[in-house]
Amino acid sequence: MAGGWSRDGAVQDQIDSTVDDAVRRARSQLPVGESLHHCEECDAEIPEGRRQAVKGVRLCVVCQGKRDAEQGGHAGYNRRGSKDSQLR
Repeated sequence: MAGGWSRDGAVQDQIDSTVDDAVRRARSQLPVGESLHHCEECDAEIPEGRRQAVKGVRLCVVCQGKRDAEQGGHAGYNRRGSKDSQLR
């Protein structure tokens, strides 16, 4: 069912694009390379289990938690362009 001037499936295409963008952004933030033995922020030792579980880890759990909290939730993109979606 088309809504107004949009073609059939346009809303689903917007949803798919938003999800694809979020996945691409998350993958780009994954650590790469060899894990460090000590946190690059506070110099605390990174446990062996964390180094094996997260390849390329560079921060201890505490510092990673702080960084995640600072980044917060990403608002995403306003693909609809309507006023009500811009007011959120």
